[in-house]
Amino acid sequence: MLRFEKNRGWWLVTHPEHAHLAGKFANQWGNEMFASPEPREQVLRGVYSHDDGWRVRDAEPVITRQGKPAAFSSELVGKYSAFEEIDLTTYLAVRREAVQLMAKVDPYAAILISMHTHNLLSERADRSTIRAEDLQWLDAFLVEQMTLQRALREQLIAEGQLDLKFLTPESLHKQFQLLQACDNLSLLSCVDFDGDATLLHPFEMKDGGMTEIKVKRVGERAFRLTPYPLAEAKLTFTFSARYVPGETFASSEELRDWLDSAEPVDFVVMVSA
Repeated sequence: MLRFEKNRGWWLVTHPEHAHLAGKFANQWGNEMFASPEPREQVLRGVYSHDDGWRVRDAEPVITRQGKPAAFSSELVGKYSAFEEIDLTTYLAVRREAVQLMAKVDPYAAILISMHTHNLLSERADRSTIRAEDLQWLDAFLVEQMTLQRALREQLIAEGQLDLKFLTPESLHKQFQLLQACDNLSLLSCVDFDGDATLLHPFEMKDGGMTEIKVKRVGERAFRLTPYPLAEAKLTFTFSARYVPGETFASSEELRDWLDSAEPVDFVVMVSA
């Protein structure tokens, strides 16, 4: 889950819903300055589905030691220290399943999801929040993901259905960065982030230059991107969330009861140049 606090309660967004918003951003990515996703179908599938492994977990939400919904929140933007709120082996199983599910459908999309997962758990992870005895499982998982990426790439090359230009390490890295950027913009939207940020990685522009894309909050879930990477100068997107009253809960069962009875509500995200 992702969460943001409002009126002494929590709005909760499922991971698949967040990923679907990221996919909507990716679908609009590309203009005179920035290239569109390529190969389009496979990249968009990867972005839209990169958190499908959370579907079962999100259906059974749990609480933290403080009684809050265990979820990604605004204070975690820019870092990755959520391991204090979820058992690591459970977390790795969820991430593994997301990659494995996609590998059966679209190996290219699975490579991007695996690259995203590896980045979250290596470059962006706060290892100090992981128990020393669990680090071996994390490191083994990272090796597993790198091995899987190589195997899936070799499979795609052997099958010969995609142009080899899409399977170079450089091309895969560019599309991974696009997934990361759209994922990050979706996170900022779904947790109602109230500050300024960048979309994680410097991007290559059509003229060959590199630039960071800056995100400036100009209103509630309204962001100005500079330089602007989307197809139209002003775009509106939506995602759904459910509200649960109360700042803390006595048990995970109480949280689930409230969530099961809540109706989804659409929130609007505005992105402009």
